[in-house]
Amino acid sequence: MNAVKMDTIQDAEHAAEHAAEHVAEHAAAEAGGMISIQGVSCYYNDHAVLRNVNLEIPGNRIYAFIGPSGCGKTTLLRSLNRMNDLIPSFRLEGTVRLFGDDVYAMQTIAEVKDLRKRIGMIFQQPNPLPTSVMKNMLMPVQEHYHGSGESFRDKVVEKLKIAALYDEISARLDRNALSLSGGQQQRLCIARALMLEPGVMLFDEPCSALDPIATYKIEDMLTELKKICTIVIVTHNMEQAKRIADQTAFFYQGEIVEAGETEEIFNNPKADLLYRYISGKF
Repeated sequence: MNAVKMDTIQDAEHAAEHAAEHVAEHAAAEAGGMISIQGVSCYYNDHAVLRNVNLEIPGNRIYAFIGPSGCGKTTLLRSLNRMNDLIPSFRLEGTVRLFGDDVYAMQTIAEVKDLRKRIGMIFQQPNPLPTSVMKNMLMPVQEHYHGSGESFRDKVVEKLKIAALYDEISARLDRNALSLSGGQQQRLCIARALMLEPGVMLFDEPCSALDPIATYKIEDMLTELKKICTIVIVTHNMEQAKRIADQTAFFYQGEIVEAGETEEIFNNPKADLLYRYISGKF
């Protein structure tokens, strides 16, 4: 076999190996819901709200963003599923990768729609539709998939159980969702988001409007939910971060001051800013 042909075969073998490695890495990221944030800066017009943020969020963990109001936590959270695209003045520099894909390299509406299907988001205030619990639950799957409501009923029950809500409202699935308590409405929104089987769930202060009992129910549910997806939560509740987060990042004036295992962040903070923040001396 001549040298040119041998080189061609070797090049093809190397290309095949590289492709296989890429597929394996992508599959691992998809399975674990890993998030990689590299050199990210965010702007509204010329005003920088985040500067050179670098963060790796492993799969099947709860990662908390803490810090004072206006430090960029929610901007970063909303950047993960490109919610900030809805703000004309917003601009992002750097790279965000979810499931191994470059989020901001996606150019088409279909690509962004598919991204948001894989990432659930829960806001501070519950936002159920003013219709029945069942119709709320069916809305996401009927929008994205074909099939009758009856064909998804088992899935509805499954997700309501994951959200620790089914036993409380199983006899009221045909009633208006707005008749539920605030905590029940928030858990309904979580169950509704789970209908699309997201690999990542984003939570923007999901318990800020809830009483302690409703808060604890959601926290218990989140510790179970991380078994099937990755969770990123913005919270001003330091006790909540300590209770449920595996890892925590402290933001201040658009930068990450310190990040790491939650126990280490709260018990052995290295930065004086972080120490003063978590001890209430800020």
